[in-house]
Amino acid sequence: MALKIQFKKHILQFKFEAGTSRGTLKTKTTYFIIIHDTQTGITGIGECGPLKGLSIDDRDDMEEILADFCTEFEQTSWPIEKEEALEIIAEKVPAELPAVRFGFETAFLDLINGGKRLLFENDFSLSKESIPINGLIWMGDKDFMSAQIEQKLEAGFDCLKMKIGAIDFEQECKLLNHIRKNYSSNEITLRVDANGAFKADEATERLKKLAAYDIHSIEQPIWPGQVEAMKVLCDRNIIPIALDEELIGVHGNENKKILLENIRPQFIILKPTLLGGFKETREWIHLAEALNIGWWITSALESNIGLNAIAQFTAQFNTNMLQGLGTGQLYHNNIPSPLIIEKGFLKYDEDASWNTGLIFNSN
Repeated sequence: MALKIQFKKHILQFKFEAGTSRGTLKTKTTYFIIIHDTQTGITGIGECGPLKGLSIDDRDDMEEILADFCTEFEQTSWPIEKEEALEIIAEKVPAELPAVRFGFETAFLDLINGGKRLLFENDFSLSKESIPINGLIWMGDKDFMSAQIEQKLEAGFDCLKMKIGAIDFEQECKLLNHIRKNYSSNEITLRVDANGAFKADEATERLKKLAAYDIHSIEQPIWPGQVEAMKVLCDRNIIPIALDEELIGVHGNENKKILLENIRPQFIILKPTLLGGFKETREWIHLAEALNIGWWITSALESNIGLNAIAQFTAQFNTNMLQGLGTGQLYHNNIPSPLIIEKGFLKYDEDASWNTGLIFNSN
């Protein structure tokens, strides 16, 4: 293959101020990786979108890094087999650059499969099946969060994930109580995501209060790195705990295994952009299943380019768990795609098409 590789910076604009325990998001910078085969005319597109304040490769020199890899990969001999391409990327891109790995993985898989944004062939990408997802409730004042809850319920979601830890904890409990007064756990599944907002010495009491609302699981109740404290919370099993940020920066199969064996969480949350792409995410899945730990996959605020790749990857696995893939409607200037959400399911509409013109016009 004779390749021309470049990247394009794109600043995604949120439709609202998206509140998290780490602050409020109004924009998100992402980079599209564009690989053009000058012999066949096929173009593959991927996405490198480190998450500010969370990704280990949230770096000021990202553009220089991407430029260097574009040059290096133009001079690399590439196979036509997907797994071989993933191996080359894993060898050349260090584990400390997970979003970069994911960006080149998605671009090369798209190129190898004909440049049609169909990276993995399965019933989802062929528009035969849809993926069940949770409805995400962003942090904000009580009225804003209440409005989101009503919107998601009216839209047909039967699983809500509420970010907590920003407003007063008692107010957040009142919102959960309001849901439970109107909907039982048989009607609506409730997940909460603390993003590490609880202090270790207060977490147990807060989990006990949350347990009154039949919570399915809580993501990352305390800040990562407190292994013993997290292990205690998981052992107590007041509410099933899902590790999220705890997994970021853990490299190598053995280190992943040690972490999971030490903490023994009920679930883990997998974000390919933050963990280093598909090859790394598969390792986490295999380890979790060997230890009887549940898992689901979540997007990390990518555009539809990255979200599409993650959804198609997710659809390869035999799981009935609701996934965290409902972020495609967050932005004013997302990439128009066949991805649609209907009644709590993510679908790939075979009658719709991609419009990638916005990518090539990005700065």
